[in-house]
Amino acid sequence: MSITGGGFVEGRGGHEDYKGKVTLFVVLSCMVAAMGGLIFGYDIGISGGVTSMEPFLKKFFPEVNRKMKEDTEISNYCKFDSQLLTSFTSSLYIAGLLFTFFASSVTRAFGRKPSILAGGAAFLAGAALGGAAANVYMLLLGRIFLGIGVGFTNQAIPLYLSEMSPHKCRGAINNGFQLCVGIGVLSANLINYGTEKLKNSSGWRISLALAGVPASLLTFGSIFLPETPNSLIQRCDEHLKAKKMLQRIRGIDDVDAEFEDLVKANAISKTMKKPFVKITRRKYRPQLVMAIVIQFFQQLTGINVVSFYAPILFRTVGLNENASLLSSVVTGVVGTIATFISMLLVDKFGRRVLFTIGGVQMFISQIVIGSVMAAKLGDHGGLSKGYAYLVLVLICIYVAGFAWSWGPLGWLVPSEIFQLEIRSAGQSITVAANFLFTFAIAQSFLSMLCHLESGTFFFFGGWVLIMTVFVLLFLPETKNIPIEQMDRIWIEHWFWKRIVVEPGREMTFNNEAQ
Repeated sequence: MSITGGGFVEGRGGHEDYKGKVTLFVVLSCMVAAMGGLIFGYDIGISGGVTSMEPFLKKFFPEVNRKMKEDTEISNYCKFDSQLLTSFTSSLYIAGLLFTFFASSVTRAFGRKPSILAGGAAFLAGAALGGAAANVYMLLLGRIFLGIGVGFTNQAIPLYLSEMSPHKCRGAINNGFQLCVGIGVLSANLINYGTEKLKNSSGWRISLALAGVPASLLTFGSIFLPETPNSLIQRCDEHLKAKKMLQRIRGIDDVDAEFEDLVKANAISKTMKKPFVKITRRKYRPQLVMAIVIQFFQQLTGINVVSFYAPILFRTVGLNENASLLSSVVTGVVGTIATFISMLLVDKFGRRVLFTIGGVQMFISQIVIGSVMAAKLGDHGGLSKGYAYLVLVLICIYVAGFAWSWGPLGWLVPSEIFQLEIRSAGQSITVAANFLFTFAIAQSFLSMLCHLESGTFFFFGGWVLIMTVFVLLFLPETKNIPIEQMDRIWIEHWFWKRIVVEPGREMTFNNEAQ
Protein backbone atom coordinates (compact mmCIF):
# COMPACT_ATOMS: atom_id res chain seq x y z
CA MET A 1 0.00 0.00 0.00
CA SER A 2 1.06 3.59 -0.44
CA ILE A 3 -0.01 6.98 0.76
CA THR A 4 -0.60 10.02 -1.36
CA GLY A 5 -1.20 13.14 0.72
CA GLY A 6 -3.66 12.09 3.38
CA GLY A 7 -5.12 9.22 1.42
CA PHE A 8 -4.81 5.48 1.44
CA VAL A 9 -4.19 3.61 -1.78
CA GLU A 10 -4.80 -0.08 -2.24
CA GLY A 11 -2.04 -2.29 -3.39
CA ARG A 12 -1.11 -4.88 -0.79
CA GLY A 13 -3.27 -6.84 1.62
CA GLY A 14 -5.72 -9.70 1.85
CA HIS A 15 -9.03 -8.10 1.08
CA GLU A 16 -8.84 -9.14 -2.58
CA ASP A 17 -9.42 -12.68 -1.23
CA TYR A 18 -12.75 -11.63 0.27
CA LYS A 19 -15.60 -13.08 -1.77
CA GLY A 20 -19.34 -12.63 -1.83
CA LYS A 21 -22.07 -10.42 -3.17
CA VAL A 22 -24.86 -8.16 -2.00
CA THR A 23 -27.62 -10.60 -1.15
CA LEU A 24 -31.34 -9.90 -0.78
CA PHE A 25 -30.98 -11.13 2.82
CA VAL A 26 -28.48 -8.36 3.57
CA VAL A 27 -30.51 -5.70 1.78
CA LEU A 28 -33.72 -6.52 3.68
CA SER A 29 -31.92 -6.75 7.02
CA CYS A 30 -30.19 -3.41 6.51
CA MET A 31 -33.42 -1.76 5.36
CA VAL A 32 -35.13 -2.76 8.61
CA ALA A 33 -32.17 -1.64 10.73
CA ALA A 34 -31.87 1.68 8.90
CA MET A 35 -35.45 2.43 9.96
CA GLY A 36 -33.85 3.83 13.11
CA GLY A 37 -32.52 6.66 10.97
CA LEU A 38 -36.06 7.38 9.79
CA ILE A 39 -37.21 7.96 13.38
CA PHE A 40 -34.12 10.01 14.20
CA GLY A 41 -34.72 12.26 11.19
CA TYR A 42 -38.43 12.51 11.95
CA ASP A 43 -37.74 13.68 15.49
CA ILE A 44 -35.22 16.26 14.25
CA GLY A 45 -37.62 17.63 11.65
CA ILE A 46 -40.79 17.53 13.71
CA SER A 47 -39.39 19.60 16.59
CA GLY A 48 -38.49 22.53 14.33
CA GLY A 49 -41.96 22.50 12.76
CA VAL A 50 -44.09 22.30 15.88
CA THR A 51 -42.07 25.03 17.62
CA SER A 52 -43.16 27.42 14.86
CA MET A 53 -46.87 26.49 15.23
CA GLU A 54 -48.90 29.07 17.13
CA PRO A 55 -51.20 26.60 18.99
CA PHE A 56 -48.15 24.69 20.26
CA LEU A 57 -46.43 27.89 21.40
CA LYS A 58 -49.61 29.15 23.07
CA LYS A 59 -50.00 25.97 25.10
CA PHE A 60 -46.42 25.30 26.16
CA PHE A 61 -44.39 28.46 25.49
CA PRO A 62 -46.81 31.41 25.76
CA GLU A 63 -44.04 33.93 26.42
CA VAL A 64 -42.35 33.10 23.11
CA ASN A 65 -45.68 33.41 21.32
CA ARG A 66 -46.33 36.78 22.99
CA LYS A 67 -42.92 38.13 21.91
CA MET A 68 -43.48 36.94 18.36
CA LYS A 69 -46.97 38.42 18.04
CA GLU A 70 -47.00 41.51 20.21
CA ASP A 71 -43.51 42.82 20.92
CA THR A 72 -42.77 45.21 18.09
CA GLU A 73 -39.55 46.44 19.72
CA ILE A 74 -37.76 43.08 19.79
CA SER A 75 -35.25 42.26 17.05
CA ASN A 76 -36.11 39.82 14.25
CA TYR A 77 -33.19 37.73 15.41
CA CYS A 78 -34.38 37.47 19.04
CA LYS A 79 -38.09 36.61 18.78
CA PHE A 80 -37.58 32.91 19.49
CA ASP A 81 -34.77 33.22 22.04
CA SER A 82 -36.05 31.02 24.89
CA GLN A 83 -34.01 28.51 26.90
CA LEU A 84 -37.19 26.55 27.73
CA LEU A 85 -38.07 26.32 24.02
CA THR A 86 -34.59 25.10 23.12
CA SER A 87 -34.71 22.59 25.99
CA PHE A 88 -37.66 20.94 24.19
CA THR A 89 -35.36 20.28 21.23
CA SER A 90 -32.13 19.56 23.08
CA SER A 91 -33.45 17.33 25.90
CA LEU A 92 -33.51 14.47 23.39
CA TYR A 93 -29.76 14.71 22.96
CA ILE A 94 -28.86 14.80 26.64
CA ALA A 95 -30.88 11.60 27.17
CA GLY A 96 -29.23 10.04 24.11
CA LEU A 97 -25.77 11.01 25.36
CA LEU A 98 -26.30 9.34 28.74
CA PHE A 99 -27.94 6.17 27.47
CA THR A 100 -25.53 5.48 24.62
CA PHE A 101 -22.94 4.29 27.17
CA PHE A 102 -25.47 1.87 28.64
CA ALA A 103 -26.29 0.82 25.08
CA SER A 104 -22.60 0.02 24.51
CA SER A 105 -22.68 -2.64 27.24
CA VAL A 106 -25.88 -4.12 25.82
CA THR A 107 -24.48 -4.15 22.28
CA ARG A 108 -21.23 -5.80 23.35
CA ALA A 109 -22.73 -8.36 25.76
CA PHE A 110 -26.01 -9.23 24.03
CA GLY A 111 -25.55 -8.15 20.41
CA ARG A 112 -26.55 -5.42 17.99
CA LYS A 113 -30.12 -6.71 17.59
CA PRO A 114 -31.25 -6.28 21.26
CA SER A 115 -29.99 -2.69 21.27
CA ILE A 116 -32.00 -1.89 18.13
CA LEU A 117 -35.08 -3.52 19.68
CA ALA A 118 -34.70 -1.57 22.93
CA GLY A 119 -34.31 1.66 20.97
CA GLY A 120 -37.49 0.99 19.00
CA ALA A 121 -39.48 0.37 22.22
CA ALA A 122 -38.22 3.64 23.72
CA PHE A 123 -39.22 5.48 20.53
CA LEU A 124 -42.76 4.11 20.87
CA ALA A 125 -43.04 5.36 24.46
CA GLY A 126 -41.71 8.79 23.51
CA ALA A 127 -44.12 9.19 20.60
CA ALA A 128 -47.09 8.27 22.82
CA LEU A 129 -46.10 10.75 25.55
CA GLY A 130 -45.44 13.56 23.08
CA GLY A 131 -48.76 13.15 21.31
CA ALA A 132 -50.69 13.02 24.59
CA ALA A 133 -48.75 15.80 26.38
CA ALA A 134 -50.94 17.86 28.72
CA ASN A 135 -48.15 20.06 30.09
CA VAL A 136 -44.54 20.97 29.36
CA TYR A 137 -43.18 18.33 31.76
CA MET A 138 -44.98 15.52 29.95
CA LEU A 139 -43.75 16.98 26.68
CA LEU A 140 -40.13 16.95 27.88
CA LEU A 141 -40.50 13.40 29.27
CA GLY A 142 -41.60 12.24 25.84
CA ARG A 143 -38.52 13.86 24.31
CA ILE A 144 -36.33 12.10 26.89
CA PHE A 145 -37.76 8.70 25.93
CA LEU A 146 -37.10 9.56 22.29
CA GLY A 147 -33.53 10.41 23.36
CA ILE A 148 -33.15 6.99 24.98
CA GLY A 149 -34.26 5.44 21.71
CA VAL A 150 -31.78 7.53 19.74
CA GLY A 151 -29.00 6.60 22.19
CA PHE A 152 -29.57 2.89 21.58
CA THR A 153 -30.25 2.92 17.84
CA ASN A 154 -27.51 5.36 16.82
CA GLN A 155 -25.06 3.30 18.84
CA ALA A 156 -26.01 -0.05 17.31
CA ILE A 157 -27.33 0.60 13.79
CA PRO A 158 -24.20 2.06 12.12
CA LEU A 159 -22.20 -0.87 13.54
CA TYR A 160 -24.81 -3.31 12.30
CA LEU A 161 -24.80 -1.86 8.78
CA SER A 162 -21.00 -1.77 8.55
CA GLU A 163 -20.62 -5.35 9.79
CA MET A 164 -23.32 -6.78 7.51
CA SER A 165 -22.06 -5.03 4.36
CA PRO A 166 -19.51 -6.41 1.87
CA HIS A 167 -16.49 -4.09 2.04
CA LYS A 168 -16.86 -2.89 -1.57
CA CYS A 169 -20.29 -1.36 -0.91
CA ARG A 170 -20.06 -0.67 2.83
CA GLY A 171 -20.26 3.08 2.25
CA ALA A 172 -23.45 2.89 0.20
CA ILE A 173 -25.23 0.56 2.63
CA ASN A 174 -24.12 2.49 5.71
CA ASN A 175 -25.19 5.75 4.10
CA GLY A 176 -28.65 4.20 3.90
CA PHE A 177 -28.93 5.19 7.57
CA GLN A 178 -28.43 8.85 6.69
CA LEU A 179 -30.79 8.50 3.71
CA CYS A 180 -33.44 7.35 6.17
CA VAL A 181 -32.60 10.33 8.40
CA GLY A 182 -33.22 12.59 5.39
CA ILE A 183 -36.49 10.83 4.54
CA GLY A 184 -37.51 11.20 8.20
CA VAL A 185 -36.82 14.94 8.14
CA LEU A 186 -38.73 15.30 4.86
CA SER A 187 -41.68 13.28 6.20
CA ALA A 188 -41.79 15.46 9.32
CA ASN A 189 -41.75 18.63 7.22
CA LEU A 190 -44.60 17.36 5.03
CA ILE A 191 -46.66 16.36 8.07
CA ASN A 192 -46.02 19.70 9.77
CA TYR A 193 -47.08 21.49 6.59
CA GLY A 194 -50.30 19.48 6.54
CA THR A 195 -51.18 19.62 10.25
CA GLU A 196 -50.60 23.39 10.38
CA LYS A 197 -53.57 23.75 8.00
CA LEU A 198 -55.99 21.84 10.26
CA LYS A 199 -58.89 23.88 11.60
CA ASN A 200 -58.46 22.69 15.18
CA SER A 201 -55.49 23.49 17.43
CA SER A 202 -54.21 19.91 17.81
CA GLY A 203 -52.16 19.59 14.64
CA TRP A 204 -48.97 19.49 16.70
CA ARG A 205 -50.29 16.42 18.57
CA ILE A 206 -50.67 14.54 15.29
CA SER A 207 -47.16 15.58 14.26
CA LEU A 208 -45.59 14.31 17.49
CA ALA A 209 -47.68 11.12 17.75
CA LEU A 210 -46.99 9.98 14.17
CA ALA A 211 -43.41 9.20 15.23
CA GLY A 212 -45.02 6.00 16.50
CA VAL A 213 -45.47 4.69 12.94
CA PRO A 214 -41.77 4.25 12.03
CA ALA A 215 -41.08 3.33 15.69
CA SER A 216 -43.52 0.41 15.38
CA LEU A 217 -41.93 -0.72 12.12
CA LEU A 218 -38.47 -0.70 13.69
CA THR A 219 -39.56 -2.41 16.92
CA PHE A 220 -41.42 -5.28 15.31
CA GLY A 221 -39.04 -5.57 12.36
CA SER A 222 -36.00 -5.85 14.63
CA ILE A 223 -37.47 -9.01 16.22
CA PHE A 224 -36.70 -10.78 12.95
CA LEU A 225 -33.26 -9.26 12.32
CA PRO A 226 -30.31 -11.66 12.11
CA GLU A 227 -27.30 -10.95 14.32
CA THR A 228 -24.04 -9.99 12.60
CA PRO A 229 -21.28 -12.64 12.33
CA ASN A 230 -18.94 -10.24 14.14
CA SER A 231 -21.28 -10.05 17.11
CA LEU A 232 -22.00 -13.79 17.15
CA ILE A 233 -18.34 -14.70 17.34
CA GLN A 234 -17.61 -11.94 19.87
CA ARG A 235 -20.43 -12.90 22.25
CA CYS A 236 -20.78 -16.66 21.95
CA ASP A 237 -17.48 -17.79 20.44
CA GLU A 238 -19.63 -20.11 18.29
CA HIS A 239 -17.42 -20.27 15.22
CA LEU A 240 -19.68 -22.61 13.26
CA LYS A 241 -22.79 -20.48 13.82
CA ALA A 242 -20.89 -17.29 12.92
CA LYS A 243 -19.44 -18.86 9.77
CA LYS A 244 -22.86 -20.09 8.63
CA MET A 245 -24.26 -16.59 9.09
CA LEU A 246 -21.33 -15.11 7.14
CA GLN A 247 -21.94 -17.61 4.32
CA ARG A 248 -25.62 -16.67 4.29
CA ILE A 249 -25.11 -12.92 4.14
CA ARG A 250 -22.35 -13.18 1.50
CA GLY A 251 -24.32 -15.71 -0.58
CA ILE A 252 -21.40 -18.14 -1.02
CA ASP A 253 -19.69 -20.98 0.87
CA ASP A 254 -16.11 -19.80 0.42
CA VAL A 255 -15.78 -17.11 3.09
CA ASP A 256 -12.57 -18.44 4.63
CA ALA A 257 -10.46 -15.28 4.16
CA GLU A 258 -13.01 -12.96 5.77
CA PHE A 259 -13.85 -15.44 8.51
CA GLU A 260 -10.17 -15.86 9.40
CA ASP A 261 -9.90 -12.11 9.93
CA LEU A 262 -13.01 -12.23 12.12
CA VAL A 263 -11.49 -14.99 14.27
CA LYS A 264 -8.25 -13.03 14.69
CA ALA A 265 -10.14 -9.88 15.61
CA ASN A 266 -12.21 -11.83 18.12
CA ALA A 267 -9.09 -13.28 19.74
CA ILE A 268 -7.88 -9.75 20.44
CA SER A 269 -11.36 -8.71 21.53
CA LYS A 270 -11.46 -11.41 24.21
CA THR A 271 -8.51 -9.80 25.98
CA MET A 272 -10.33 -6.47 26.25
CA LYS A 273 -12.00 -6.39 29.65
CA LYS A 274 -12.29 -2.61 29.92
CA PRO A 275 -12.81 -1.30 26.38
CA PHE A 276 -13.44 2.30 27.48
CA VAL A 277 -10.05 2.28 29.20
CA LYS A 278 -8.22 0.42 26.44
CA ILE A 279 -9.53 2.74 23.72
CA THR A 280 -7.35 5.52 25.15
CA ARG A 281 -4.16 3.56 24.38
CA ARG A 282 -1.68 4.86 21.84
CA LYS A 283 -2.55 2.31 19.13
CA TYR A 284 -6.18 3.48 19.07
CA ARG A 285 -5.42 7.21 19.27
CA PRO A 286 -6.29 8.09 15.62
CA GLN A 287 -9.67 6.34 15.80
CA LEU A 288 -10.54 8.03 19.09
CA VAL A 289 -9.53 11.45 17.79
CA MET A 290 -11.52 10.97 14.57
CA ALA A 291 -14.62 9.73 16.40
CA ILE A 292 -14.73 12.87 18.54
CA VAL A 293 -13.45 15.48 16.08
CA ILE A 294 -15.71 14.38 13.20
CA GLN A 295 -18.78 14.69 15.44
CA PHE A 296 -17.57 18.08 16.69
CA PHE A 297 -17.10 19.31 13.15
CA GLN A 298 -20.37 17.81 11.92
CA GLN A 299 -22.34 19.96 14.35
CA LEU A 300 -20.26 23.05 13.57
CA THR A 301 -21.29 22.84 9.92
CA GLY A 302 -24.38 24.64 11.22
CA ILE A 303 -26.75 21.95 9.96
CA ASN A 304 -28.89 22.27 13.08
CA VAL A 305 -29.66 25.83 12.05
CA VAL A 306 -31.63 24.23 9.22
CA SER A 307 -32.68 20.88 10.69
CA PHE A 308 -34.08 22.10 14.01
CA TYR A 309 -35.02 25.67 13.26
CA ALA A 310 -35.66 25.93 9.52
CA PRO A 311 -39.26 27.17 9.90
CA ILE A 312 -38.12 29.65 12.58
CA LEU A 313 -35.23 30.78 10.37
CA PHE A 314 -37.52 31.31 7.38
CA ARG A 315 -39.93 33.28 9.56
CA THR A 316 -37.00 35.39 10.75
CA VAL A 317 -36.23 36.43 7.16
CA GLY A 318 -39.84 37.41 6.56
CA LEU A 319 -41.82 34.39 5.31
CA ASN A 320 -45.18 33.65 6.95
CA GLU A 321 -45.92 30.46 8.91
CA ASN A 322 -47.31 28.56 5.93
CA ALA A 323 -44.48 29.61 3.58
CA SER A 324 -41.82 28.79 6.18
CA LEU A 325 -43.12 25.23 6.62
CA LEU A 326 -43.32 24.76 2.85
CA SER A 327 -39.74 26.01 2.53
CA SER A 328 -38.68 23.35 5.04
CA VAL A 329 -40.28 20.73 2.80
CA VAL A 330 -38.22 22.00 -0.12
CA THR A 331 -34.95 21.75 1.84
CA GLY A 332 -36.00 18.25 2.99
CA VAL A 333 -36.46 17.09 -0.62
CA VAL A 334 -33.06 18.53 -1.58
CA GLY A 335 -31.35 16.82 1.36
CA THR A 336 -32.91 13.43 0.64
CA ILE A 337 -31.94 13.51 -3.05
CA ALA A 338 -28.38 14.58 -2.21
CA THR A 339 -27.99 11.78 0.36
CA PHE A 340 -29.09 9.26 -2.27
CA ILE A 341 -26.46 10.67 -4.63
CA SER A 342 -23.89 10.19 -1.85
CA MET A 343 -24.87 6.51 -1.62
CA LEU A 344 -24.13 6.10 -5.32
CA LEU A 345 -20.77 7.92 -5.22
CA VAL A 346 -19.17 7.16 -1.85
CA ASP A 347 -17.68 3.77 -2.79
CA LYS A 348 -16.58 4.99 -6.21
CA PHE A 349 -14.89 8.29 -5.37
CA GLY A 350 -14.19 7.75 -1.69
CA ARG A 351 -14.90 9.61 1.52
CA ARG A 352 -12.29 12.37 1.20
CA VAL A 353 -13.55 13.61 -2.18
CA LEU A 354 -17.12 13.97 -0.92
CA PHE A 355 -15.97 15.64 2.30
CA THR A 356 -14.04 18.20 0.26
CA ILE A 357 -16.73 18.96 -2.33
CA GLY A 358 -19.40 19.28 0.36
CA GLY A 359 -17.17 21.50 2.48
CA VAL A 360 -16.49 23.96 -0.33
CA GLN A 361 -20.19 24.05 -1.23
CA MET A 362 -21.29 24.72 2.37
CA PHE A 363 -18.64 27.38 2.93
CA ILE A 364 -19.59 29.43 -0.13
CA SER A 365 -23.36 29.22 0.50
CA GLN A 366 -23.05 30.21 4.18
CA ILE A 367 -20.86 33.22 3.42
CA VAL A 368 -23.34 34.45 0.79
CA ILE A 369 -26.35 33.86 3.12
CA GLY A 370 -24.62 35.83 5.87
CA SER A 371 -23.79 38.62 3.45
CA VAL A 372 -27.38 38.89 2.17
CA MET A 373 -28.81 38.96 5.68
CA ALA A 374 -26.20 41.48 6.88
CA ALA A 375 -26.94 43.81 3.97
CA LYS A 376 -30.71 43.43 3.65
CA LEU A 377 -32.24 42.22 6.96
CA GLY A 378 -32.37 44.68 9.83
CA ASP A 379 -33.68 44.24 13.33
CA HIS A 380 -37.23 44.94 12.19
CA GLY A 381 -39.26 44.20 9.11
CA GLY A 382 -38.22 41.41 6.77
CA LEU A 383 -36.42 40.64 3.56
CA SER A 384 -38.15 41.38 0.30
CA LYS A 385 -39.74 38.34 -1.27
CA GLY A 386 -36.93 38.10 -3.84
CA TYR A 387 -34.18 38.09 -1.22
CA ALA A 388 -36.14 35.70 1.03
CA TYR A 389 -36.31 33.17 -1.79
CA LEU A 390 -32.65 33.76 -2.62
CA VAL A 391 -31.86 32.75 0.97
CA LEU A 392 -34.03 29.65 0.46
CA VAL A 393 -32.07 28.70 -2.70
CA LEU A 394 -28.75 29.21 -0.92
CA ILE A 395 -29.91 27.09 2.02
CA CYS A 396 -30.86 24.33 -0.45
CA ILE A 397 -27.33 24.49 -1.89
CA TYR A 398 -25.94 24.29 1.64
CA VAL A 399 -28.22 21.35 2.57
CA ALA A 400 -27.16 19.44 -0.56
CA GLY A 401 -23.49 19.96 0.34
CA PHE A 402 -24.06 18.62 3.85
CA ALA A 403 -26.24 15.74 2.68
CA TRP A 404 -23.58 14.20 0.45
CA SER A 405 -20.67 14.88 2.78
CA TRP A 406 -20.69 15.56 6.52
CA GLY A 407 -24.21 14.19 7.01
CA PRO A 408 -23.76 10.54 6.00
CA LEU A 409 -19.96 10.41 6.27
CA GLY A 410 -20.06 11.76 9.82
CA TRP A 411 -21.68 8.46 10.82
CA LEU A 412 -20.05 6.19 8.23
CA VAL A 413 -16.37 6.88 8.93
CA PRO A 414 -16.47 6.37 12.73
CA SER A 415 -18.51 3.18 12.37
CA GLU A 416 -15.94 1.57 10.06
CA ILE A 417 -12.58 2.54 11.59
CA PHE A 418 -12.65 0.81 15.01
CA GLN A 419 -11.28 -2.69 15.56
CA LEU A 420 -13.73 -5.29 16.90
CA GLU A 421 -12.33 -5.23 20.43
CA ILE A 422 -13.19 -1.54 20.91
CA ARG A 423 -15.91 -1.14 18.26
CA SER A 424 -18.91 -0.94 20.57
CA ALA A 425 -17.13 1.42 22.97
CA GLY A 426 -15.90 3.52 20.04
CA GLN A 427 -19.39 3.86 18.59
CA SER A 428 -20.74 4.92 21.98
CA ILE A 429 -18.09 7.63 22.21
CA THR A 430 -19.03 8.70 18.67
CA VAL A 431 -22.73 8.94 19.55
CA ALA A 432 -22.04 10.65 22.89
CA ALA A 433 -19.78 13.22 21.23
CA ASN A 434 -22.40 13.84 18.54
CA PHE A 435 -25.17 14.36 21.08
CA LEU A 436 -23.02 16.52 23.36
CA PHE A 437 -22.13 18.89 20.53
CA THR A 438 -25.68 18.72 19.13
CA PHE A 439 -27.04 19.67 22.54
CA ALA A 440 -24.59 22.56 22.83
CA ILE A 441 -25.50 23.93 19.39
CA ALA A 442 -29.24 23.32 19.82
CA GLN A 443 -29.28 25.00 23.22
CA SER A 444 -27.21 27.98 22.12
CA PHE A 445 -28.32 28.61 18.53
CA LEU A 446 -31.36 30.81 19.16
CA SER A 447 -29.35 32.90 21.62
CA MET A 448 -26.45 32.97 19.12
CA LEU A 449 -28.83 34.13 16.36
CA CYS A 450 -30.09 36.87 18.69
CA HIS A 451 -26.60 38.16 19.56
CA LEU A 452 -24.53 37.46 16.43
CA GLU A 453 -27.43 38.02 14.01
CA SER A 454 -26.21 37.45 10.42
CA GLY A 455 -22.70 36.81 11.80
CA THR A 456 -23.99 33.37 12.85
CA PHE A 457 -23.52 32.22 9.26
CA PHE A 458 -19.97 33.57 9.06
CA PHE A 459 -19.23 31.75 12.32
CA PHE A 460 -20.32 28.38 10.92
CA GLY A 461 -18.74 29.11 7.52
CA GLY A 462 -15.36 29.64 9.16
CA TRP A 463 -15.62 26.28 10.90
CA VAL A 464 -16.52 24.58 7.60
CA LEU A 465 -13.29 25.89 6.10
CA ILE A 466 -11.27 24.57 9.06
CA MET A 467 -12.86 21.10 8.96
CA THR A 468 -12.34 20.75 5.21
CA VAL A 469 -8.61 21.41 5.62
CA PHE A 470 -8.53 18.96 8.55
CA VAL A 471 -10.00 16.14 6.44
CA LEU A 472 -7.52 16.75 3.62
CA LEU A 473 -4.58 16.58 6.01
CA PHE A 474 -5.53 13.97 8.59
CA LEU A 475 -8.24 11.58 7.35
CA PRO A 476 -6.97 8.54 5.40
CA GLU A 477 -9.20 7.09 2.69
CA THR A 478 -11.25 4.11 3.93
CA LYS A 479 -12.86 3.19 0.60
CA ASN A 480 -12.76 -0.55 -0.20
CA ILE A 481 -10.83 -1.48 2.97
CA PRO A 482 -12.36 -4.45 4.87
CA ILE A 483 -13.54 -3.44 8.31
CA GLU A 484 -11.29 -5.97 10.08
CA GLN A 485 -8.21 -4.68 8.21
CA MET A 486 -8.83 -1.00 8.84
CA ASP A 487 -5.88 -0.61 11.24
CA ARG A 488 -3.54 -0.52 8.21
CA ILE A 489 -4.66 2.94 7.11
CA TRP A 490 -3.16 4.56 10.22
CA ILE A 491 0.16 2.74 9.99
CA GLU A 492 0.81 4.14 6.51
CA HIS A 493 -0.62 7.64 6.96
CA TRP A 494 1.99 10.43 6.90
CA PHE A 495 0.95 11.79 10.30
CA TRP A 496 -0.70 8.99 12.28
CA LYS A 497 2.12 6.48 11.71
CA ARG A 498 4.26 8.59 14.05
CA ILE A 499 1.77 7.91 16.83
CA VAL A 500 0.53 4.34 16.29
CA VAL A 501 3.80 2.75 15.18
CA GLU A 502 6.60 2.79 17.70
CA PRO A 503 10.17 2.73 16.31
CA GLY A 504 11.28 -0.77 15.28
CA ARG A 505 7.79 -2.24 15.46
CA GLU A 506 6.44 -1.54 11.98
CA MET A 507 6.42 -5.19 10.91
CA THR A 508 4.83 -6.59 14.04
CA PHE A 509 2.21 -3.97 14.76
CA ASN A 510 -0.70 -5.73 13.06
CA ASN A 511 -0.01 -9.00 14.88
CA GLU A 512 -0.06 -7.46 18.34
CA ALA A 513 -2.68 -8.85 20.67
CA GLN A 514 -2.71 -7.09 23.94
